[in-house]
Amino acid sequence: MTTTELTPEQTGHLRHFANLLAQPANDWSFMQGKATGQDDFGGYRFQLAYMTYAMALAHQHRLPAAPGVFKPLIARAIEKMLLPEVWIYWKDTSRGGAAFNAHLSDKYQEEYDPVGRDNIMYSAYVQSMALLFNYLFDDDRYARPGALSFEFFTPFWGGERKRFAYDQNSLNEHLYWLMVRNGFLGVACEPNCIYQICNQPAILGFRMHDILTGGSVAEEVTEGYERAWADFGRLDGDGRYNMFVFEDNKALVPNAGRWPWVDAWCGALMNMWNRDFVRSNYPRQMADLVEPGRDGTISVNPGEPFLLAGNPVIGDACDHGWASVWASEMGDTHTLDGLLAHADRYMNPTWMRGGLYYPRNDRVTDDGGNRTMMEPVTGNVLLAYARLNVPDGLWKLYNQPWDREHHTEPALTEVDPGVDVTLAYYDRTAGELNFAVTGEGRVVIGNLGHADLVVREGDTVLGRRAGELRSEHPGLRANAEGLELTVRDDRPHRYTVTLGGTR
Repeated sequence: MTTTELTPEQTGHLRHFANLLAQPANDWSFMQGKATGQDDFGGYRFQLAYMTYAMALAHQHRLPAAPGVFKPLIARAIEKMLLPEVWIYWKDTSRGGAAFNAHLSDKYQEEYDPVGRDNIMYSAYVQSMALLFNYLFDDDRYARPGALSFEFFTPFWGGERKRFAYDQNSLNEHLYWLMVRNGFLGVACEPNCIYQICNQPAILGFRMHDILTGGSVAEEVTEGYERAWADFGRLDGDGRYNMFVFEDNKALVPNAGRWPWVDAWCGALMNMWNRDFVRSNYPRQMADLVEPGRDGTISVNPGEPFLLAGNPVIGDACDHGWASVWASEMGDTHTLDGLLAHADRYMNPTWMRGGLYYPRNDRVTDDGGNRTMMEPVTGNVLLAYARLNVPDGLWKLYNQPWDREHHTEPALTEVDPGVDVTLAYYDRTAGELNFAVTGEGRVVIGNLGHADLVVREGDTVLGRRAGELRSEHPGLRANAEGLELTVRDDRPHRYTVTLGGTR
């Protein structure tokens, strides 16, 4: 846990998340990438999932006493994740006919259920997002039967209304048995293709479920994964992460194009459970991906054109974004700072409605040869993730979870949308909640019980409670949850709430 305030850039990224998540259902402004539809690495599901992961990391490591900031945002991300626009691509993808499964197409049928078969590139995100929500906020709303339901109906095609009902536990169980069926090698994304990358989020979900239930499924799955992949090797002959294995003939597909996103994405996620292996290979792998520029900037070499069956694939690879995320997870400050410096100099950082993002740009380089391409998943999410993360952030989330006492400690349990929280942590030893806010609106301070306490802004006492709250401050009052504090001007405010006394 850090006890320093968020930077303006970090605060701006969280505000941009909030802006995107506040858009009405099926308003995907600023989120559409180059590819047709959502069957692409930059699809809405990836943006929503890694937005959630970034917020989970920011909550646990930077603002642990601010559930009121993150809980409504992650709930909205899950709500949007269940919209048909996010997953309806699967009815077409499930039929096969692509370069890697055309010979099996007569065995496939059109599926509307987006988590029933294959499609781990969607199902694992729903599973892990719901279980992260339960872990982070001690709220099991997605464990209720049917809480994760996929519903679709249009009067123009598709037949009768469709509804596929799951919850976090039934979905977790379903993915586990899909893993078992494949000998823990993993579950396919598009039919017949078992990617290393796309199975890592399911492992995160299994771990969150274990934390909640006391189980050991994640350990079983990772041990089985190690045995299964030992037959193929996680790395190819060049020391890069292998891309995937064909389910039918178990042929291995290496990273033939030396694409940076393969190594960076896989390494950033796998670090959560296989840190020694990832770290032992990282320096050499990252050195092959990046190129130093002027004045400390660093950019990413995109590798060869991405071809399938000899045809270029038009989509969002997100090389710069994934390299930044990987460097942040590895604690490689030099590389991360250089990648962010390049983005800030050449990739048009933009402030909009208080939020910071990097707008889509399909141009590969500027006139000076500096890389300028920007995809929505990088500009909206991955650079934000990299800035909000801490070294080994995902590893710590996986291996050093909060104890049960955390959820009973004083915290900001509600935060109005107009308020940005830049600091929020509870010091158990001192019995003191520290938080800082900017903006205008209301925050609720909960989990205070009946303890005597003092509220200060800086060195100024705003109120004392010994039985009842005594305060002449117009913005501080008692409520059913504890205390309610209203900030009425848009300047920084830093507060402490000290429990156990009134001096």
